[in-house]
Amino acid sequence: MLPKGTFILGGAASGKSEWAENLILSSGLNCTYLATGRALDDETILRVKVHKSRRDARWSTIEEPLDLTAPLASLSADTPALIDCATMWLSNQMMAEADLDRATETLLAALRGCTAPWVIVSNEVGHGIVPENALARKFREAQGRLNIALAREADLAVMIVAGLPQVLKGTLP
Repeated sequence: MLPKGTFILGGAASGKSEWAENLILSSGLNCTYLATGRALDDETILRVKVHKSRRDARWSTIEEPLDLTAPLASLSADTPALIDCATMWLSNQMMAEADLDRATETLLAALRGCTAPWVIVSNEVGHGIVPENALARKFREAQGRLNIALAREADLAVMIVAGLPQVLKGTLP
């Protein structure tokens, strides 16, 4: 049985999305994939195709780059949701010049109010060098704060390194 909330963290290309997909499929239930990314270039289009190729008929997909409130509220308790990913969601918020504190509180409230188990994937961006430009530094700081908030909200927090889960909080189902 899935925890109410699961936070999956990892570096780029660490296997976190695939691991999260397998975790949520272990419930045996049909699942909802809440896609936050926008395919605006060839590289992203290819990455989206790879992600979609792993999903079968057990998945329904909702594409929502900014406001996850309505999709999360629409889920029934027996339809776990995979939100992939918090990093793209945050990037979209920044590009829309949203109030990040308010957007984060809205997201956290939506997660708290969601009756379905949720799994949210996010990138760990704090292990690299300090970015040389101000926007990248602002993003790194905002991502770090968002990751802290999501980890606090979750019952289970897992760091994926080289495709391997390292439990940070809670117990694997």
